[in-house]
Amino acid sequence: MAEEEDEHSTSSSSSNPCPICLGPLLQESYLDQCFHKFCYNCIVHWTKVVANKHSCPPSSVKCPLCKTENFSIIHRYDGTSFERHYINQDFGNSAFFSEAHKYRLQCYYIEPVTLKSLDDKFIVSQYWKARKYLQPNQWLQTWLRREIQALIQEEDVEIIVHHILGVIDSFRRNDQKTPTTPETKQEHFKALVSQAATPFLIGRTDRFVNEVELFLASGLNIEAYDKVYMQHLGWKVSGITTEDEEGEVSGNAPSVPYLFLFDEDSDGIE
Repeated sequence: MAEEEDEHSTSSSSSNPCPICLGPLLQESYLDQCFHKFCYNCIVHWTKVVANKHSCPPSSVKCPLCKTENFSIIHRYDGTSFERHYINQDFGNSAFFSEAHKYRLQCYYIEPVTLKSLDDKFIVSQYWKARKYLQPNQWLQTWLRREIQALIQEEDVEIIVHHILGVIDSFRRNDQKTPTTPETKQEHFKALVSQAATPFLIGRTDRFVNEVELFLASGLNIEAYDKVYMQHLGWKVSGITTEDEEGEVSGNAPSVPYLFLFDEDSDGIE
């Protein structure tokens, strides 16, 4: 029986060789979005070759087969668990990328249901019913800059920030010309911000729009908002917490998979 299983495994590997080395799959691994299969060492080496073609180390790459954007390599899958290797996960050591940036990037890897109670804490529904969205937020520009820097791992994001701020300001100015119920106002706002952010944030856009809404509804400055957010998650992050908490990092905080989203048509593989 064991011999039959070995023969079946060898036959399967031979009929589906690694697309890179064209040999039998060794340490079978998958890209996390398209699930194309490769030898682990082959796909890791390939991502390093691709990274060397860019002036800034990318932390996402397009599959050499289908060009789908992928952020990590899944390997050592045994039916119940697996390991994940993030593309260029050591990126993020540049001067502008602070602990606050890392904390915000971590937030995008939390299940949305974990943050659901923040809607109630910040009374998001009241934000729309009381038309608080008409009040300018003096911290929004700075918050947006940090948020977008964290997501795309670039320091100069002023064009993106200016674009999204312009959309939000236009929404406020045209308040009387848009649907009048709180629910439709909310949907219209989120649709506009989503449309503005999608070309830059791609797959993180929906979550980003929800985070923008949470920050605006909170009415807090950035420091106070971060404190409430981290208390809700049970995190302690060095550099952006209170003095007695500095230096401690909660074990509940997920590791940061440094993403770098780019729009190039090819990663050097024709």
